[in-house]
Amino acid sequence: MRRVAFICVHNSCRSQMAEAFGRVLGLGVMEPYSAGTETRPAINQDAVRIMKEIGVDMELWQKPKLLEDIPAVDIVVTMGCNVSCPLLPCQHREDWGLDDPSGKSDEEFRVVRNLIHARMKDLLRRIESGAV
Repeated sequence: MRRVAFICVHNSCRSQMAEAFGRVLGLGVMEPYSAGTETRPAINQDAVRIMKEIGVDMELWQKPKLLEDIPAVDIVVTMGCNVSCPLLPCQHREDWGLDDPSGKSDEEFRVVRNLIHARMKDLLRRIESGAV
């Protein structure tokens, strides 16, 4: 299994959604983590609610984490920080360039959620094929 870190600055929204999809879709393929250089006290409640719409409860097993709170990883996926994204040693790195939906409409959250879902499926396909 590949250890994959999903990174954004605050680790409260996009990276948390990616970790949740990694847990649901990546069983036996990846060990997902999310982290940031700073954290919020809790996961973004709009993200929690939008993920629950599709049956994924991030609050069951996730909380905001700092980079130093996760183990060494094989793959780093940055979410598109719009600032200097944090660096973490890895074998493969990619940026998904996603806008932060925090403070925006539910529809904008759904768009980001669906993009993360699609990109996660692609990442899992590439991991399984040995391309990553």
